[in-house]
Amino acid sequence: MIRLKNIFVSSALAVSAFAFSQGTFTTSTYPQSYDNQSSSSPKDFSSTTTEKLMTAKELVDININSMMSDPVLRNASWGFVIYDPKTKKVVSSYNENTPLVPASTTKLLTTETAISLLGEKFRWITQLEYSGTVNLDGTLQGNLYVVGSGDPSLGTNKAGAASYKDIVSDFVLAMAEKGIKKVSGDIIIQTGVFKVNKSQTLPENIVWLENGNYYLPVGSTLQISPSNEKLIAKQSNPFAESKNFYYISPYIKQMVYADKFEGMGLTTKVPDAPAYLANVLRATLIKSGIPVVGKVVPKLTDLNPEKRELITSYQSPSLTDILIYTNQHSDNGLAEAFLRTVGFQKNGDQTLESGRAAVISHLNSIGFDTSGLNYMDGSGLSRSNLVTPIAQVKFLTGLMNEKFYKSYFDSLPIGGQTGTLKKMFNGEGYGQIFAKTGTLNKVKTLAGYMKTNSGKTLVFSLLINNYAGSVDQVKNKMEQLLQPALSL
Repeated sequence: MIRLKNIFVSSALAVSAFAFSQGTFTTSTYPQSYDNQSSSSPKDFSSTTTEKLMTAKELVDININSMMSDPVLRNASWGFVIYDPKTKKVVSSYNENTPLVPASTTKLLTTETAISLLGEKFRWITQLEYSGTVNLDGTLQGNLYVVGSGDPSLGTNKAGAASYKDIVSDFVLAMAEKGIKKVSGDIIIQTGVFKVNKSQTLPENIVWLENGNYYLPVGSTLQISPSNEKLIAKQSNPFAESKNFYYISPYIKQMVYADKFEGMGLTTKVPDAPAYLANVLRATLIKSGIPVVGKVVPKLTDLNPEKRELITSYQSPSLTDILIYTNQHSDNGLAEAFLRTVGFQKNGDQTLESGRAAVISHLNSIGFDTSGLNYMDGSGLSRSNLVTPIAQVKFLTGLMNEKFYKSYFDSLPIGGQTGTLKKMFNGEGYGQIFAKTGTLNKVKTLAGYMKTNSGKTLVFSLLINNYAGSVDQVKNKMEQLLQPALSL
């Protein structure tokens, strides 16, 4: 518990503490006995605000103490720290060295590793190639190849990504320019960059059904018949407009997301983007009067690759654009793709294990304090993820000197304005809080930067686990705790 200075009489302190315990602290809080004193009294407090009696830091410390006995946080495990990046000193803190579940603030580590190792201009490329020769009559005596590179935005329209329809349209146009009027072979999906997880299991203690809308990217489900799957997930909130369903595939031992349930079988969401693209391509070619004799064939590895020629390629939006979308919307699928991509780029193996190793190696290289860190996935869905508030703020402080800092900073939601912070800080703190949010059942977290009223930039982390009450109640407590810090 923080020791408070003897800054005013004990009666005033008692009244202030009582006011905070009720969940509010305003600039007009002072002993009621002063309300009716005349303005001529030598001890007129009617125009004296509590802020004038205490410094901003003392107000923050008062808030921390009152939160300890607040019904919402009394039995919670939580940690808080405000850090000055210029002085490299802690301004105020509570349990700053305690490892806590970070939820989606885990994405801070994942996305920073990606932009640091891959670069702001990195793009995933999906190529259309062909083998064999094109006869004078326009017949391709060979195969078409769709060569993927792990693009997590392929066909999604996220971050400005093109739709499947637009990508296929460009592919068909490029084939026409090459004079291809018929394909005598197959359309082969070459996705050797994708490899099955070595462990064949999900991350430890994963939250696979949370608030009705969290899910992980699925693995390859080409051989799965949804009608044979056993539904083990319960239906989400029956009153929710969007009903989502989840299950573990016995074929791949991984979670699969479904967007439709009719009682017996499941209709899965697009599980394999390259496969979907290839099938749309084949259907479009046939409708366009370009016959395809063969079928769509997946080929993860090719020991004796054919000689191929490039027809055209599709590039994803830049990593910066996708990173901004990821952090603004807290997109779990994109975050997990970042993790696997850095694993592939660093270790040549696009698996969960390689991604973890790449992230931990990078964090060690920049001096991240990993003593309280447990990094299990890229999105923060695992309850086995752990991090300390002090490690988060020192990490965020270090990024302020990196060349990619502006892009990284721009990816963070803004209080009252954008992303997952749009509905927080609509009063004090509006446009001054730039932070990543995190939400799991009974876990609410926030970490990032704040611009104070004096123009100073401070770094903060607030991780709350096992709170009581509703999400809105704990969000209100978070706002109350941070508001006095805006005057630092």
